[in-house]
Amino acid sequence: MGIRESFRGLDILTLQELSSEQIAFLLGLAMDMKERVDRYEGLLKGKVLAMIFEKPSTRTRVSFEVAMYKLGGYALNLRWDELQLSRGEPIKDTARVLSRYVDAIMARVYKHSDLEELAKYASIPVINGLSDLWHPCQILADLLTIKEVKGGFRGVKLAYIGDGNNVCNTLLVGCSKVGVDVSVACPRGYEPSPRALEWAYENSRISGSKVEVLENPVEAVKNADVVYTDVFISMGFESEAEERRRIFLPRYRVDAKLMSYAKPDAVFMHCLPAHRDEEVDEEVLEGKSSVVWLQAENRLYAQMALLYLILG
Repeated sequence: MGIRESFRGLDILTLQELSSEQIAFLLGLAMDMKERVDRYEGLLKGKVLAMIFEKPSTRTRVSFEVAMYKLGGYALNLRWDELQLSRGEPIKDTARVLSRYVDAIMARVYKHSDLEELAKYASIPVINGLSDLWHPCQILADLLTIKEVKGGFRGVKLAYIGDGNNVCNTLLVGCSKVGVDVSVACPRGYEPSPRALEWAYENSRISGSKVEVLENPVEAVKNADVVYTDVFISMGFESEAEERRRIFLPRYRVDAKLMSYAKPDAVFMHCLPAHRDEEVDEEVLEGKSSVVWLQAENRLYAQMALLYLILG
């Protein structure tokens, strides 16, 4: 089986499903799609993607919908509260019904276990559009952005500052797969998931990347090529807002002083939406080192490549 064929029908739930070779192939295709998008028009003609949203979405919804449109397919926007799921229909029943109507499912959910059940009972590919544990599509776009602005992955260090959340978990997996060194700084009690760390250390032994988890943001950022943060209060954790602000602020905010410990040409990344002057200062988010808008743009091309490889 060739590398292109190895994607056919694959579920993408955590990013650990993909080998470093598959990620490299996908990112190469995404770069080509970005440069020559007209070449790929119509290649998914007749294909339909069901998009299930339990959580609000801007980048995930729009990038997937536009990706299917540009490839000649169609995307159905299905809100959780508009489906029979909201009235108690089991996820496994929804999975089996949708499998008879559409070619793939992308779901954005609160509980990762719901996504796993969806994938278990669906006979078509299931893509994680975000869960409480993982965000693979975001990190594919992040890796595409790093490749674009840094020219590759070898010798690149990424420092992630803040909550060890779904983005952090998947960055650990993705970076360790492709050989990017990753240093995470988070308060005690807010570390990445043990499974993410287990996979990251396992991947790093193959790729040669370095993986570390610290408490001190300055130590993590030293000599970094990329400084990355995310919100301190993810969707579903609103009840912990005040406690989290007390723990994270001001030590884990990315400001100009913290950025000064990184390399002079370091870039700043954020998956968005950003809470200005909370996890990141306005001047950093809007500054010359920020590549957040390129990062958001690259969601489209990473997802075009993923959809084409899974469904094409």
